[in-house]
Amino acid sequence: MSGPITPEVLWAQRSDADDEKKNVVYLTINAPDIPKESLQLELTPTKLTFSGENKTRKYAVDLEFYAEIDEKLSTTHHSGRGVELVLRKKEAKAEFWPRLAKEPKKLQFIKTDFDKWVDEDEQEEAEDLPNMGGMGDMDMGGMGDGGLDFAKMMGGMGGAGGMGGAGGMGGMDMESMMAGMGGGAGAGAADEDDDDDMPELEESKEEKIEEVK
Repeated sequence: MSGPITPEVLWAQRSDADDEKKNVVYLTINAPDIPKESLQLELTPTKLTFSGENKTRKYAVDLEFYAEIDEKLSTTHHSGRGVELVLRKKEAKAEFWPRLAKEPKKLQFIKTDFDKWVDEDEQEEAEDLPNMGGMGDMDMGGMGDGGLDFAKMMGGMGGAGGMGGAGGMGGMDMESMMAGMGGGAGAGAADEDDDDDMPELEESKEEKIEEVK
Protein backbone atom coordinates (compact mmCIF):
# COMPACT_ATOMS: atom_id res chain seq x y z
CA MET A 1 0.00 0.00 0.00
CA SER A 2 1.38 3.41 -1.00
CA GLY A 3 1.75 6.40 1.30
CA PRO A 4 -1.26 8.30 2.70
CA ILE A 5 -3.29 10.67 0.55
CA THR A 6 -5.02 13.84 1.70
CA PRO A 7 -8.79 13.37 1.84
CA GLU A 8 -11.22 15.94 0.51
CA VAL A 9 -12.46 18.26 3.26
CA LEU A 10 -15.82 20.03 2.82
CA TRP A 11 -16.79 22.95 5.00
CA ALA A 12 -19.50 25.52 5.71
CA GLN A 13 -20.16 27.85 8.62
CA ARG A 14 -22.63 29.94 10.62
CA SER A 15 -22.07 33.00 12.79
CA ASP A 16 -23.99 35.00 15.37
CA ALA A 17 -22.77 37.68 17.76
CA ASP A 18 -25.44 36.92 20.37
CA ASP A 19 -26.02 33.17 20.19
CA GLU A 20 -22.88 31.10 20.77
CA LYS A 21 -24.57 27.92 19.60
CA LYS A 22 -24.94 29.38 16.11
CA ASN A 23 -21.20 30.03 15.77
CA VAL A 24 -20.14 26.76 14.20
CA VAL A 25 -18.10 25.25 11.40
CA TYR A 26 -19.48 22.21 9.56
CA LEU A 27 -16.67 19.92 8.48
CA THR A 28 -16.81 16.70 6.46
CA ILE A 29 -13.75 14.53 5.83
CA ASN A 30 -14.43 12.30 2.83
CA ALA A 31 -12.57 9.12 3.68
CA PRO A 32 -14.87 6.14 3.03
CA ASP A 33 -14.88 2.71 4.64
CA ILE A 34 -12.48 3.53 7.48
CA PRO A 35 -12.98 0.97 10.27
CA LYS A 36 -13.35 2.38 13.74
CA GLU A 37 -10.18 0.69 15.00
CA SER A 38 -8.14 2.40 12.28
CA LEU A 39 -9.56 5.89 12.79
CA GLN A 40 -7.44 8.46 14.59
CA LEU A 41 -8.85 11.92 15.15
CA GLU A 42 -7.47 14.62 17.43
CA LEU A 43 -8.97 18.05 18.02
CA THR A 44 -7.27 20.97 19.73
CA PRO A 45 -8.39 24.61 19.90
CA THR A 46 -6.24 25.41 16.87
CA LYS A 47 -5.83 22.20 14.87
CA LEU A 48 -7.38 18.98 13.56
CA THR A 49 -5.34 15.83 12.94
CA PHE A 50 -6.92 12.89 11.11
CA SER A 51 -5.66 9.57 9.82
CA GLY A 52 -7.15 6.22 8.88
CA GLU A 53 -6.98 3.46 6.31
CA ASN A 54 -9.30 1.06 4.58
CA LYS A 55 -8.41 -2.03 2.55
CA THR A 56 -6.96 -0.06 -0.34
CA ARG A 57 -5.95 3.41 0.87
CA LYS A 58 -4.43 5.39 3.70
CA TYR A 59 -5.69 8.87 4.50
CA ALA A 60 -4.10 11.61 6.57
CA VAL A 61 -4.56 15.35 7.03
CA ASP A 62 -3.37 18.06 9.42
CA LEU A 63 -5.43 21.22 9.37
CA GLU A 64 -4.70 24.36 11.37
CA PHE A 65 -7.83 26.49 11.80
CA TYR A 66 -8.17 30.15 10.89
CA ALA A 67 -9.27 30.89 14.48
CA GLU A 68 -9.70 28.93 17.69
CA ILE A 69 -12.51 26.51 18.39
CA ASP A 70 -13.90 25.04 21.59
CA GLU A 71 -13.07 21.36 21.19
CA LYS A 72 -15.11 20.40 24.26
CA LEU A 73 -18.32 21.75 22.71
CA SER A 74 -17.56 20.32 19.27
CA THR A 75 -19.01 17.01 18.05
CA THR A 76 -17.89 14.26 15.67
CA HIS A 77 -19.73 11.51 13.81
CA HIS A 78 -18.00 8.60 12.08
CA SER A 79 -19.80 6.78 9.25
CA GLY A 80 -18.98 4.64 6.23
CA ARG A 81 -18.53 7.79 4.15
CA GLY A 82 -16.04 9.48 6.45
CA VAL A 83 -16.15 11.81 9.45
CA GLU A 84 -18.53 14.72 10.04
CA LEU A 85 -17.72 17.38 12.62
CA VAL A 86 -19.53 20.39 14.05
CA LEU A 87 -16.88 22.68 15.47
CA ARG A 88 -17.92 25.41 17.92
CA LYS A 89 -16.12 28.66 17.25
CA LYS A 90 -14.52 29.97 20.42
CA GLU A 91 -15.39 33.61 19.76
CA ALA A 92 -18.97 34.58 18.97
CA LYS A 93 -18.91 37.09 16.12
CA ALA A 94 -21.34 38.21 13.46
CA GLU A 95 -18.67 38.00 10.77
CA PHE A 96 -17.75 34.80 8.96
CA TRP A 97 -14.28 33.37 8.99
CA PRO A 98 -12.71 34.44 5.67
CA ARG A 99 -11.37 30.88 5.22
CA LEU A 100 -11.13 27.58 7.07
CA ALA A 101 -7.37 27.23 7.28
CA LYS A 102 -4.95 29.58 8.97
CA GLU A 103 -2.69 29.44 5.94
CA PRO A 104 -3.76 32.22 3.54
CA LYS A 105 -2.99 30.36 0.32
CA LYS A 106 -5.64 28.16 -1.27
CA LEU A 107 -5.46 24.50 -0.26
CA GLN A 108 -6.76 22.25 -3.04
CA PHE A 109 -8.24 19.60 -0.75
CA ILE A 110 -10.54 22.12 1.03
CA LYS A 111 -13.83 22.70 -0.79
CA THR A 112 -17.08 24.50 -0.02
CA ASP A 113 -19.95 22.30 1.17
CA PHE A 114 -22.71 23.85 -0.93
CA ASP A 115 -25.37 21.64 0.68
CA LYS A 116 -24.78 23.46 3.98
CA TRP A 117 -23.39 26.79 2.90
CA VAL A 118 -25.36 30.00 3.46
CA ASP A 119 -24.11 33.50 2.66
CA GLU A 120 -23.33 35.64 5.68
CA ASP A 121 -26.14 38.15 5.01
CA GLU A 122 -28.73 35.43 4.34
CA GLN A 123 -28.42 33.34 7.49
CA GLU A 124 -31.66 34.47 9.16
CA GLU A 125 -33.64 34.22 5.92
CA ALA A 126 -32.41 30.66 5.36
CA GLU A 127 -33.48 29.63 8.86
CA ASP A 128 -36.93 31.23 8.53
CA LEU A 129 -37.87 29.85 5.12
CA PRO A 130 -41.52 28.67 5.15
CA ASN A 131 -42.37 25.03 4.58
CA MET A 132 -43.50 24.81 0.97
CA GLY A 133 -44.10 21.08 1.11
CA GLY A 134 -47.86 21.55 0.97
CA MET A 135 -47.60 22.70 -2.63
CA GLY A 136 -47.10 19.09 -3.62
CA ASP A 137 -50.66 18.31 -2.55
CA MET A 138 -52.26 20.73 -5.00
CA ASP A 139 -54.43 18.85 -7.50
CA MET A 140 -53.72 20.34 -10.92
CA GLY A 141 -55.05 17.37 -12.91
CA GLY A 142 -58.26 19.10 -14.04
CA MET A 143 -56.43 21.93 -15.78
CA GLY A 144 -55.54 19.81 -18.80
CA ASP A 145 -59.15 19.41 -19.96
CA GLY A 146 -60.57 22.73 -18.89
CA GLY A 147 -62.07 21.20 -15.76
CA LEU A 148 -60.50 23.60 -13.26
CA ASP A 149 -62.58 23.50 -10.10
CA PHE A 150 -62.62 27.08 -8.81
CA ALA A 151 -64.50 26.11 -5.66
CA LYS A 152 -61.82 23.61 -4.68
CA MET A 153 -59.06 25.99 -5.64
CA MET A 154 -60.47 28.79 -3.50
CA GLY A 155 -61.00 26.34 -0.67
CA GLY A 156 -57.36 25.29 -0.88
CA MET A 157 -56.35 28.95 -0.66
CA GLY A 158 -57.95 29.18 2.74
CA GLY A 159 -60.84 31.33 1.55
CA ALA A 160 -58.43 33.93 0.15
CA GLY A 161 -58.06 35.25 3.66
CA GLY A 162 -54.66 36.74 2.89
CA MET A 163 -55.94 39.05 0.10
CA GLY A 164 -56.16 42.17 2.25
CA GLY A 165 -59.29 44.12 1.41
CA ALA A 166 -60.83 41.15 -0.38
CA GLY A 167 -61.80 39.51 2.86
CA GLY A 168 -65.36 39.00 1.62
CA MET A 169 -64.16 36.57 -0.99
CA GLY A 170 -63.97 33.87 1.66
CA GLY A 171 -67.68 33.17 1.22
CA MET A 172 -67.85 33.62 -2.53
CA ASP A 173 -69.68 30.82 -4.32
CA MET A 174 -67.52 30.46 -7.41
CA GLU A 175 -69.73 27.74 -8.89
CA SER A 176 -72.77 30.03 -8.77
CA MET A 177 -70.79 32.90 -10.19
CA MET A 178 -69.48 30.81 -13.07
CA ALA A 179 -72.97 29.44 -13.72
CA GLY A 180 -74.25 33.00 -13.89
CA MET A 181 -71.51 33.91 -16.32
CA GLY A 182 -72.39 30.91 -18.47
CA GLY A 183 -75.97 32.13 -18.70
CA GLY A 184 -74.79 35.51 -19.91
CA ALA A 185 -74.35 34.15 -23.43
CA GLY A 186 -78.12 34.02 -23.99
CA ALA A 187 -78.82 37.39 -22.47
CA GLY A 188 -78.58 39.17 -25.83
CA ALA A 189 -81.12 36.86 -27.46
CA ALA A 190 -83.49 37.29 -24.53
CA ASP A 191 -83.31 41.08 -24.91
CA GLU A 192 -84.21 40.79 -28.59
CA ASP A 193 -87.28 38.66 -27.74
CA ASP A 194 -88.36 41.27 -25.20
CA ASP A 195 -88.11 43.96 -27.85
CA ASP A 196 -90.51 42.00 -30.08
CA ASP A 197 -93.11 41.89 -27.32
CA MET A 198 -92.97 45.58 -26.49
CA PRO A 199 -96.13 47.56 -27.48
CA GLU A 200 -95.79 50.13 -30.21
CA LEU A 201 -95.27 53.65 -29.02
CA GLU A 202 -98.33 55.89 -29.06
CA GLU A 203 -98.58 58.18 -32.00
CA SER A 204 -97.41 61.65 -31.29
CA LYS A 205 -99.96 64.43 -30.72
CA GLU A 206 -98.87 66.16 -33.94
CA GLU A 207 -99.77 63.05 -36.00
CA LYS A 208 -103.23 62.85 -34.36
CA ILE A 209 -103.90 66.54 -35.12
CA GLU A 210 -103.07 65.94 -38.78
CA GLU A 211 -105.59 63.11 -38.97
CA VAL A 212 -108.35 65.31 -37.47
CA LYS A 213 -107.73 67.94 -40.08
